[in-house]
Amino acid sequence: MMLPKRVRRLSMLLAASAVLALSSPVFAQDVSESHLKAARAAVAAIHATDTFDNILPQAAGALEAQLIQKNPDMQELIGKTVAEKALGLASRRADLEKEAALAYAKVFSEQELNDIATFYSSAAGKKLLDSGPAVTRDLVKAAEIWQNGVARDLAQQVGETIAAAAKAAAPAAPAPDATAPADGSAPADNSAPADNSAPADDSQN
Repeated sequence: MMLPKRVRRLSMLLAASAVLALSSPVFAQDVSESHLKAARAAVAAIHATDTFDNILPQAAGALEAQLIQKNPDMQELIGKTVAEKALGLASRRADLEKEAALAYAKVFSEQELNDIATFYSSAAGKKLLDSGPAVTRDLVKAAEIWQNGVARDLAQQVGETIAAAAKAAAPAAPAPDATAPADGSAPADNSAPADNSAPADDSQN
């Protein structure tokens, strides 16, 4: 039957993961108890590990569904066994909390961690944690509107500047001929007679 093999394989994977975690450099760090305590307080104050609350329940649910699909005749036993074993592993959440505390202790000093815990335990800090996501959503919306406006104005201003430069660089149109009358009529003839004769005198002697 496939069930015993799958359970044994899962147990081996969990054991290997535990060995790797315990032998990781993070656990070997030399952190004082007071420093680690401050880190734990900061982690708790900012709810740094809350997003991982569903890891074990989700893993248990996925395993249960997978095993029941392969062994539908053992559904009751599978459900009971998975629930019991998952409950037994719940205490290992402390390992994650320690990892988180060590990670923060690696970056922040003991005093900085105390300051973080103090602030996020205050009314203002709690409000920041509670209202932060809503503020972030509003900020993202405002940033999108600002981005669209800036992009529009940038394109408009660049286009206007380039158009003006192109117009200035274009060759000037030739000036109209000053000798040609605007209405197309012949120009007035102010020249002297061709034979240089004086004009006829029509006056009486």
